[in-house]
Amino acid sequence: MSVPVSRSTIGRTLRYDHALDRPSAVEVPVEMPVNIAYGNLPYAVMMATPDDLDDFVAGFSLTEGIVTGLDEIRGVKVDEQADGFVVTVDLVADALSRHLTRRRSLSGRTSCGLCGVESLDQVPGASRAVAPAEPVAPRAIERALASLDDHQPLHRLTRAVHAAAFCDPEGTILMAREDVGRHNALDKLIGACLRAGVQPGQGFIVITSRCSFEMIEKAAIFGVGTLVAISAPTSLAIDRAHALGIALVAVARRDTAVAFTQSPSFQPKAIAS
Repeated sequence: MSVPVSRSTIGRTLRYDHALDRPSAVEVPVEMPVNIAYGNLPYAVMMATPDDLDDFVAGFSLTEGIVTGLDEIRGVKVDEQADGFVVTVDLVADALSRHLTRRRSLSGRTSCGLCGVESLDQVPGASRAVAPAEPVAPRAIERALASLDDHQPLHRLTRAVHAAAFCDPEGTILMAREDVGRHNALDKLIGACLRAGVQPGQGFIVITSRCSFEMIEKAAIFGVGTLVAISAPTSLAIDRAHALGIALVAVARRDTAVAFTQSPSFQPKAIAS
């Protein structure tokens, strides 16, 4: 793909004593529209970082409820255009038929998770609780957070993107994805896990953003039992985590974190080890 994920621009450092430093080059993340279409019918225009688009559309298709698994996607075609990308997803007949019956219009979601939803019963969500997974010890969360920076090359360059990482039960990061949108980063990660055959019960997810209810729903749809967020959760995120059996750990720092739900997927006693 020819489009870079960052570009250089010129900025000046403003000093509060009214002095100006010399202009210097600053790296900023590239944000472009990605038009996702199913069966040649446009579905959503997402503002995203233009990499890992195959992963993105796989995760997005699952968490939007358009497919129930990767086997319902026959192929993905990515077309670069002057002002963005068109990603056309070829679905199996049954999935396309389901999609056409519930098709709805969305518009440019970078942070909002419900743009285009016309009624509450259209809100995408997990239909059942997550299956019990191997417990996660706090030491594993600590280990994952300690190495997270090493898996965020675009963030180190720009300080302007989110990341989502899948970790094994010991806290080793197996894969990570970045994007200007927190939802997009998680969808990219879920898609990457699907395409690599990673089982959600074999680890936990860390996100670098706040945890709203959509992040819980996406994690539950994927089937992961523990979600760790660097920032705080919302009230609805906590409620949904309780309902879906997800261990929600948030306000995660290098030395402490807050467990907002109790779940078989979390091992608080291990914190004394």
